Amino acid sequence: MIGARQGPMSVLQRLVAAAMSRDIRGFVVPGADVARAAGIDLGGAGLHLSATPRHANVLVVIAALPADLVDSASIAYGQMPRPRAILALGAGDLAPLPDADATGPLTQAGLVAAMADLRRIIAMGSFQSEVGDFDAPALQTRTQYTCPMHPEVVADEPGSCPKCGMFLVPAEDAEEHSGHDHEAHGKGHESKGDDQDGHGAHGNGETIEGVEAHFMSMADLTRDMPASSDGLKMEWIDVPFGPFFPGLPGGLRLDLTLDGDAVVSSRADSAVGPRELLHDDATLPDAFADHLAALSLLSPVSYRLLACLALERAAGQSVASDVARARIAAVERERLASHLGWLAGFGAQSGFAWLENHATALQLKLRDATVIEMAALTTKITAFLTRVQRTPLLNSRLKGIGRLVGGDALPGLVARASGIARDARADDQIYAQLGFAVLTAKSGDALARLALRCGEISQSLELISRAGAISLPESQVIGTESGTGEAVVETPRGAARLSLTLHQGKVTAADMSTPTAAHIALIATVADGRELGDALTGIGSLDISPWEVMA
Repeated sequence: MIGARQGPMSVLQRLVAAAMSRDIRGFVVPGADVARAAGIDLGGAGLHLSATPRHANVLVVIAALPADLVDSASIAYGQMPRPRAILALGAGDLAPLPDADATGPLTQAGLVAAMADLRRIIAMGSFQSEVGDFDAPALQTRTQYTCPMHPEVVADEPGSCPKCGMFLVPAEDAEEHSGHDHEAHGKGHESKGDDQDGHGAHGNGETIEGVEAHFMSMADLTRDMPASSDGLKMEWIDVPFGPFFPGLPGGLRLDLTLDGDAVVSSRADSAVGPRELLHDDATLPDAFADHLAALSLLSPVSYRLLACLALERAAGQSVASDVARARIAAVERERLASHLGWLAGFGAQSGFAWLENHATALQLKLRDATVIEMAALTTKITAFLTRVQRTPLLNSRLKGIGRLVGGDALPGLVARASGIARDARADDQIYAQLGFAVLTAKSGDALARLALRCGEISQSLELISRAGAISLPESQVIGTESGTGEAVVETPRGAARLSLTLHQGKVTAADMSTPTAAHIALIATVADGRELGDALTGIGSLDISPWEVMA
């Protein structure tokens, strides 16, 4: 066990290790949302989820992580108390993290088997006489430089302050020096004109009876601080959220500047980063469809259909109407499972345990359900959705939060919740045959987005029933065809568009747009000027996928 705690395996420690093996608390990266989307029932395998790495003894890695997320996972692992372990499902190489103590494929069976291995490892190896240190580049101390007079100026290397021209000093030196009032020094020197180094004034200032030496008024202390909206000057702080913050999408990097509990400004991007659409200059159609599906961990079926449609149009092919309906049913099944996943995440973020538990259970049941199995669950789903929309505390928690008004910048469901009938399914003939109609809401706030997701879950059930069968999209035999093709699919989060070029049966060029960039651009609108809790709720209501950023 790589993360064992140093010490002999005494009788007492054997008992402790045995108890720990029965109470495994995992910190999940990139997040529980990714695990649910992959059909992984973490609780069903006996894993207790921890909101912070400091309260976990196992780092649970779901799927292969890009380099930036591995660095963040290294920091989380470094925060975990020993003994600690790593369980990885479908993750591949995790360097610079240590090799995982237990591994398995990204399936529920893989998780169950890995948990059994992990329990044995923890019971046998939690304490060892010799243990190694863990170090990673992300844990190395980084020196930052700041201005002694303007602490808001921060740089990664030495230089001059852009405001006053003073040399920047290491931040820790500046903190040690912060007991000196440089602003006051400068003024004191100007008035006295006899001390150019700025330090001779200590102890020489004018003494006022009844006032402690070097006393600084509130006006002096807050002189350089920014003013709040009410005019009061307070220290603003920058707080990072993510990429593993519970309640936000796994992989979303969010930095907020806080004035007390109010958000002054926000900055966000995907910690997953842009990914390449093509492995090489010429990719076989099957490999291209597999790759596109694998890029989007939260909605792989929609992106697989997108690839299949573009390939078929480039090759001048089409599929039978029953096959097209079955494909659509697969996308609608993914949509309702995705919306249930959002409800589960919102329940976890807002403290509605019943909502999180029920939505999670339904999402896992419906993710791979057949048409018959879905029909059997319809009554239960309807009752659940009714309860969600009739819970007064839930409604009051969302009403008026993250309100967005109409405009071209709103994607997919966010636009529909603001009264805009923007939905790529409206232009699809197969959807028209199934009786599809665009659902909308009016208020444009987080409550409208919740209500619309509930409505679309019911609508997807009806569409699947009318389709009569569910079939995952598969790439047709392309042969040696050449041409160009375009396609658009309404994913659970909005329209994704793909254009590609086929040359002698291989994909040689591709370009795709997704709703992710538009969602991230809305964060400032729903967060800035809000109290922190409302800002996080508003951001969560957008249902952002950081995994769909393309190069």
